Amino acid sequence: MPLPAQLPIIPFVQPVRGEVTLPGSKSLTNRALLLAALCDAPVTLTGALFSEDTELMMSALTALGFDVKSEAGARTIAVSGQDNGFKSDSPVDLFVGLAGTAARFLTALCAAAPRGVYRIDGVPQMRKRPMKGLIDALRALGADIRCTGAEGFFPLEIHARGLRGGAVSIDASESSQMLSALLMVAPLAAGDIAITLATKVRAPFVVMTMKQMAQFGQPAPAAEGSLIEVRAGVPYRLAGGTYPVEADASAASYYLALPFVTGGGLTIPGYPLNGLQGDVRFGRLFAEHGLIAPLDETGSVQHIAKGPHRAGITANFREFSDTFLTLAAIAPLLDGPTKITGIAHTRKQETDRVAGMARELIKLGQHVIETEDSLEIHPRPLKSGVVIETYHDHRFAMSFGILGCHDLHGDGTPWLTIDNPACCAKTFPNFFELLDSLRGQTSRP
Repeated sequence: MPLPAQLPIIPFVQPVRGEVTLPGSKSLTNRALLLAALCDAPVTLTGALFSEDTELMMSALTALGFDVKSEAGARTIAVSGQDNGFKSDSPVDLFVGLAGTAARFLTALCAAAPRGVYRIDGVPQMRKRPMKGLIDALRALGADIRCTGAEGFFPLEIHARGLRGGAVSIDASESSQMLSALLMVAPLAAGDIAITLATKVRAPFVVMTMKQMAQFGQPAPAAEGSLIEVRAGVPYRLAGGTYPVEADASAASYYLALPFVTGGGLTIPGYPLNGLQGDVRFGRLFAEHGLIAPLDETGSVQHIAKGPHRAGITANFREFSDTFLTLAAIAPLLDGPTKITGIAHTRKQETDRVAGMARELIKLGQHVIETEDSLEIHPRPLKSGVVIETYHDHRFAMSFGILGCHDLHGDGTPWLTIDNPACCAKTFPNFFELLDSLRGQTSRP
């Protein structure tokens, strides 16, 4: 069923119980789609994410000439027809919405193409998201990229002629996706590429990208200090032709937090604690601070139960910042201040996540100290009847959706409403449906 424009969150009146099936990782699905398009044989993704972001990526690859067939019910995506890519004699228009991964990956992919003209644009907010570091690096490697609006931002027009090898510097401080994009297309260049990192980069997503490239047949890039060297001329190739996508570690953060909010426990099959994604650090952080029971380091099935402690947390979220909103939203339920640092770069994501989170917590009656790079949240009694603005940002909707499961009045009365809950379609289309199913499992005798 379509979600209403505003969704009152029904609290859990009993401790949560049940099982949660997570969507596939957005980060891994979009990277795998690009790498599959660069392979020399058909590739099938299993366990893939079906959401606005991945649909945009699939549509773009189709427009570029690749054959992309998907079955949402089976969570599979098949990519073939690689020989037909980049063959259009007419300019190709690509729309990326507000999908940062698709935007950066497609920009690099089109710049590395041997021929063709590609025009890439998104929604107005996408035109504010950082692209300059990637554009500058690709231009240094010979790409003809024209910013048809403000310099360094979308919309772009790319006149493809391939990339040359050599040395290049990139500033990916505002988004590690820019470095990941460059790394994935580097093997297509005419010669080896030596990438110097002009500034510090959040490492987990870059390491994930390099490991995924290795899964698709690339030699491991030689990385030492701020230098990464990528060999050219080695074709992408996936042994066996099937790529299983891990469950999304960022999406898991909401269900790791839920037992703390409601009591009880959940089972999460396929939780990728030892997988490629850096955002599993959120679960480890919660377990280390006793908000949830210790995680099982030996298996992929996690049994999440409320832990023995409620103290506030001080932590640097720079390396797993997609999950900071989950902690910030439930911080009013902790016993003492919570301080979240390392999040300045999130001001340039779907929205200014630092300012937006501070604004919504203050509406809820919390004392919040905001700096450029941090939020400090001092719990105060929660206000009822608040409508949470989501800023078209899925992570606001889901994070505060978890807070709303707290039975503030002790009688199951909704006290918090999410504006535009449908924005979850970006990465987790059935998020609120899954919450409802858990309420059903919890209420059964």
